[in-house]
Amino acid sequence: MAPPPPASLPLSQRVVQLARTLQFGWFVGHLTLLFCTLRYGLSYITFHPYSRWARFSYRTAFVAAAATYGIVVFKAYRARARSPNRQQTGALALAGDENVQYLVMALVWLFSRQIPLALLPFTIYSVFHVATYTRTNLIPTIQPPPSASATGASPGGRPTPKSTSPLADQIGHFVKGNYDTSMMLVASLELCLWFRVLFSAIMFTKGSWILLVVYTVFVRARYSQSSFVQNAILQGSARVDALLAGQGTPPAARQGWETVKHLARQATDATNISRYLGGQGAGGRKAQ
Repeated sequence: MAPPPPASLPLSQRVVQLARTLQFGWFVGHLTLLFCTLRYGLSYITFHPYSRWARFSYRTAFVAAAATYGIVVFKAYRARARSPNRQQTGALALAGDENVQYLVMALVWLFSRQIPLALLPFTIYSVFHVATYTRTNLIPTIQPPPSASATGASPGGRPTPKSTSPLADQIGHFVKGNYDTSMMLVASLELCLWFRVLFSAIMFTKGSWILLVVYTVFVRARYSQSSFVQNAILQGSARVDALLAGQGTPPAARQGWETVKHLARQATDATNISRYLGGQGAGGRKAQ
């Protein structure tokens, strides 16, 4: 993330310089997603999820999501193109980039039937991105940190660090204290969303089988790259194991569950993308 403008500039120039960056557009996109999700949530809890404003808010939220991830993908591609040691940029390498995956899914949800649950993972990511950008860019732009001479120096000649904004400190504590829990929640929501899409496919909702295939590929990629998704699947599997361990459970149910797990393991091994990326399938870029 680019540093804030120099503190020597006047406030108006600092704000203008900040607003001209692609990163600021990325921030506005995440902020727009949050506002649209809030507006859609109000329509949803008042039982008007298909009103004109609800539909507008839902679609705009995914337009904003696509824009934010598109900016990140563009910046990454531009950086690779300018690098003297160009990294792999083939189709499989792009597929292994988490930001590309979320960009594709944002576009898929944009043109699919409304599924409110699909908004929640993007919303949680946006909360942390907005918070981080506010702490590292907005607050230092509006309230620049004092210079080294103002903060004093340690005996070794280095500036003594001081907290310049209580709000920035609170945001930092919030992000650090809730990140792992929130990412685990995102992983659980993405898995719940898979079952929601599966239910639509079973009910033969229009376009649901294509959506199921696309989203299954996405979840498989997330499983390869995210320890949170792996842990969520392990925890879910353990809960089902415990549920079926009761004496009153029919043997056919246990056998069916073991068959499901066996098939899932086979499918996971057969679709291991690291085989095609030279063993780098689990090293995708962090979603931004």
